[in-house]
Amino acid sequence: MRLRKFRVRAYRCIHDSGEITVGDLAAFVGRNESGKTTILQALTLLNRDERVSDLDLCDELSEELKGEIRIVEGEFELSSNEIQLLKQLFPGLPEIKKIKLFRTNKKPKVQYEFEDIQISEERNRELNSWENFSKQILNFLDTIPNHLRIQIDTRLFEGPPPKNQEMFDSGMAEFSNQFHVIAIQEPKVIEEWEKIYENPENQFSKLLSGESEKSALDNFIASDLHPRFVYFSDYKKIYGNINLNEYLREEKGERASSIEFVEEFDKAETVRNLFYLAELDIKLLDDVKETPSKCIKLLNTASNRLTRKLNPAWKGDPIHVDLRYNPGNIMSLVISDVHRDGTVTNTGLLNRRAEGFKWTFSFIVNFAAETQRAELKEAILLLDEPARNLHPTQQRGISDLLKGLAGSNQVLYATHSPFMIFDYTPGNLLVVELDKRKHLSKIFYDYWNADDKTLTPILYGLSRGLVESIVDREVGTNSRPVIIVETMSDAMYLNAFDKFLQDPNISMNPLNVVAAYNKNSVLPLAIFYRNHGYKTFILLDNSEESKQISAQLVSNEFSPIQTIFFERDGKNLESIEDYIVLEDYLHAVNQTYEIRLRKEGYSNLTAPEVTLREKKGVLDNLKKIWEEHKDDDWGQFDNEEITRYICEKITLEETEFLSDKTKDQFRSLYRLIAERIRQYQNVVTKADFTKFQRART
Repeated sequence: MRLRKFRVRAYRCIHDSGEITVGDLAAFVGRNESGKTTILQALTLLNRDERVSDLDLCDELSEELKGEIRIVEGEFELSSNEIQLLKQLFPGLPEIKKIKLFRTNKKPKVQYEFEDIQISEERNRELNSWENFSKQILNFLDTIPNHLRIQIDTRLFEGPPPKNQEMFDSGMAEFSNQFHVIAIQEPKVIEEWEKIYENPENQFSKLLSGESEKSALDNFIASDLHPRFVYFSDYKKIYGNINLNEYLREEKGERASSIEFVEEFDKAETVRNLFYLAELDIKLLDDVKETPSKCIKLLNTASNRLTRKLNPAWKGDPIHVDLRYNPGNIMSLVISDVHRDGTVTNTGLLNRRAEGFKWTFSFIVNFAAETQRAELKEAILLLDEPARNLHPTQQRGISDLLKGLAGSNQVLYATHSPFMIFDYTPGNLLVVELDKRKHLSKIFYDYWNADDKTLTPILYGLSRGLVESIVDREVGTNSRPVIIVETMSDAMYLNAFDKFLQDPNISMNPLNVVAAYNKNSVLPLAIFYRNHGYKTFILLDNSEESKQISAQLVSNEFSPIQTIFFERDGKNLESIEDYIVLEDYLHAVNQTYEIRLRKEGYSNLTAPEVTLREKKGVLDNLKKIWEEHKDDDWGQFDNEEITRYICEKITLEETEFLSDKTKDQFRSLYRLIAERIRQYQNVVTKADFTKFQRART
């Protein structure tokens, strides 16, 4: 049974989540305290034996909670086997493919709905149920002689149904033996009892529980099909020195403060999980520990099993795990790094490894063991931050583990990490946001409509393909040249004016424009692209920092031809904005700030007012003017706002304010870039030819 839709209401910070569709492997993404954990914990209320605490109900909805409302409901899709099973047990009902479970604030039990199927709630004497079976036996006992009737213990048939087949068989066998002893003088009575006892319809596996079809169906689902939500939030750490005496006492039910040798942390369950994955029989180990050869063989076999099960989720160089028996009935975990060439290094106790390594190892052991156990098969797993504190490479290992589980278990998990998002299908990725004023959580199925800050890890994840395009040398070698610019404004201007000029001879089309995050990222980004096969160019302003970047590029074997500084008519320009005629740029400034600063006494700026500040470029002059007015609440000058205004006007073809001189000055920039590309291609071709000639010689 798989959860397909759910809704949460009046639970902690969630007034109403709305109806949310989820897939088999769904990630909840949101900022801290947005409500991700609350959603996972709300879903556990659909477990059969959970209870709703009044403390968890939303205070703001106290009026609504005076009546009965559904706190959590889930629509579940049945598997083909489950559909067939219900059809066999309830042949008179239409085919049931979906079930809705819900829990209210007034009734203690989970309730069921079956789409639009009408199911009778009237008592059905023909129903093959425990209640009718008990009634049949009690009615039969009423027909036998009274002196026999008063001797028979009928408590088995007057209480609830047995919990399993074994209890049913033993109870019926005991009752039948008692009946035979009491009625030994009445063969006719015994014959009638045998007909009931041996009736194949009266087998426990065929007996339902309930007096009506509705109650029988509800009870069968509750006992046999009810889905189970398992919430993981506390991932216990394993240190690796295990006191087996303490562990065996714990296994026998004798409480012990710790089973960890030296380290006061591990509990029996963590060691039990370790032994479960290794398929190590601790009692067998206890039998052979005095025989070194048998003990070593047993532990080697267990170590190899454990290693095989852990490595699929372990990214990077594989590891090998050794279980070693030490004097004092102590077992140690020894970890080694196994390299691709087969060499083994860094062999040592697990407790000597870094905290991140121990956390990763412990998580994989505990999680893999607990999810592989029979009782967790087909459970719906709820994980709260399963890869916290891990390196991205290891996070991808955990994500592979989750993907593998998705076949047998539905997995819903909360995360902040872009490396834990690997399916962007709506329903497999959900965003949780908190309205801070109302302190309410909202869940976005259409996550692209969420707040930009909430979307940050998703956007980084979506850009993973860009990273792969950088590191894939084949992509780089066969791609257009790349020009790296210092700011997003530079990239916007290059692309916008390229469209504006529409000059195929100097178009930016042959280039991919890549905006660096900031000046400090220009150098490494250029090196990454160059090292992975891209013909790489860098466009810089004339600040001192940019000149240092240029020198560092040369020292990293970039040709001076690849670095392009802003210039016009042989003069250096401070920024790309200086290619725009000052009056044209001020039109955009005045239009952008006029409305915003009207109350602060803003008046349109003129070219003489700007040049009067005698700074090197238009941006420095405008920043100086804004500084002079900081007491007038002008704030700081934001050149990106002006960039957006100009580029938007170009897109809308509302460019009357841009003069032909501005167009010509941008053409000069494009000619400069085109010329450098041609120069570089000639140099590279000659260098390649020289290498070819040397190789032939």
